[in-house]
Amino acid sequence: MDSAGSGEDCSSDTLGFMELAIQQAKLALQSLEVPVGCVIVEDGMVIATGRNRTTETRNATRHAEMEAIDILIEAWQRDGLSTSEVADKFSKCKLYVTCEPCIMCASALSIVGIKEVYYGCANDKFGGCGSILSLHLGSRESRTSGNGQGRGFKCTAGIMASEAVALFRSFYEQGNPNAPKPHRPLVNHQVDQ
Repeated sequence: MDSAGSGEDCSSDTLGFMELAIQQAKLALQSLEVPVGCVIVEDGMVIATGRNRTTETRNATRHAEMEAIDILIEAWQRDGLSTSEVADKFSKCKLYVTCEPCIMCASALSIVGIKEVYYGCANDKFGGCGSILSLHLGSRESRTSGNGQGRGFKCTAGIMASEAVALFRSFYEQGNPNAPKPHRPLVNHQVDQ
């Protein structure tokens, strides 16, 4: 599998799908969520969207990618697809997400067998596609045993990264009203002049 590549030379399709992911991130921002959004594409068509909903649901696992994955799994199971048919469908899908998938999401994407991921900005604290761990590369055991667990996926970084970073800036500048209150008083480190 490829390591995370740079998205400097993007097709108009890639930019169009990332713009849709940015729109999902803006919806998250409007809902006072960390502004991450995604779309999943099969055969050039968006088949699922997701945005962060951790605050809204009070569930820390409700990241944009997990939302979109769950939408597809539920729909495909309703359609009567078997586990292997669902895996086959994911192996033909591409994910466009505004921020590098965290370790949890990168692991889930690897397990479901997503074909390819395009992301905007790096996730320096929790990134699972090269910033902290490189789960997109899969594991040696899964490549040799063929068990489907953590088979990895192609990954391209830096698609519309400045737009994604701007959304994060907006979120953190407005302050996060849902952040836990500190247990001790904040220390003011202002220097007297």
